[in-house]
Amino acid sequence: MNKFDGPILITGTAGFIGQALAKELLIRGETIIGIDNLNDYYDINLKISRIEEIKKIANKLNLKWKFYKVSIEDSLELNKIFEVHRPKTVVNLAAQAGVRYSLKNPKSYIESNLIGFFNVIENCKIFKIKNFIYASSSSVYGGNRNLPYSEINEVNHPISLYAVTKKSNELIAHSYSHLYGLPSTGLRFFTVYGPWGRPDMAPMIFTNAILNDLPIEVFNYGKMIRDFTYIDDVVEVLCRCCDKPAAVDKEFNPKIPNPSSSFAPYRLFNVGCNKPVNLMKFIKLLEKNIGKKAKIKFKPLQDGDVVETSANIDLLKDWIGYVPNTEIELGLKYFVDWYQNFSN
Repeated sequence: MNKFDGPILITGTAGFIGQALAKELLIRGETIIGIDNLNDYYDINLKISRIEEIKKIANKLNLKWKFYKVSIEDSLELNKIFEVHRPKTVVNLAAQAGVRYSLKNPKSYIESNLIGFFNVIENCKIFKIKNFIYASSSSVYGGNRNLPYSEINEVNHPISLYAVTKKSNELIAHSYSHLYGLPSTGLRFFTVYGPWGRPDMAPMIFTNAILNDLPIEVFNYGKMIRDFTYIDDVVEVLCRCCDKPAAVDKEFNPKIPNPSSSFAPYRLFNVGCNKPVNLMKFIKLLEKNIGKKAKIKFKPLQDGDVVETSANIDLLKDWIGYVPNTEIELGLKYFVDWYQNFSN
């Protein structure tokens, strides 16, 4: 990794992906500034444990690490952090996550994913950040049924507010890339899983239920397909993007505009495996690794959910020379091993 003349700032550092990225960048010798508001969307103790893990690595390697308990909606405090540390690379992973929760608490998505995102990117403009990377989502594809999903396709039919906010982030980023020359890279993550994962997602929900002889709710009667992406692969993608800021597409044709690139320093990439897995197969693999059968309660499709996701990852491979490749069988084994040790 090429060293920038300043630390790397990561928002959402107590989150699943944020923690994993911070640990890896510390191991690679980078100075990390972490921001997270430690909200109670899910168990705050898990978030605190993630931060403690980062601290252990920083202390063990005698590396620079600073954490701020700050919300990205707080523009004044955020500005102070930028002023003090002058980062040159910013990775924005802070967001209100979850499609289903957006049906219950839509306001939190506007506050974090729109206002918070604006505060971060505005500071990137003010402090002339050299590389801005942010989390988008496969959810932006919404009503699109042209599989595997490709970044060159339009995404104008969102089916959840969460997806709307993520697509809005992409549009805001493009305007800043054009107006201020801010290199911005949006990463559309596809169902990330692995150790230290989120407790509101299927791997942890199902594993906990199976271990405790509780029923699991399986929506759309099990007829769901997901492109699962292992956390270590996601971190490798992020690290490589840290090392390669977005650039102007010299072949961009404004008469046939490519949504994934631009005349501005702007890029969008899918981050998935392009190996979609049926939900029932996913459950069987969990059962095999846990050594217990699941008690299944089939339910209809929930509002805001898409039935199938699959990522075309050709553009990502061309850009950084790497794509996620961890097989689901191995990834779930690693996850279950971690979960059983952590829960004990």
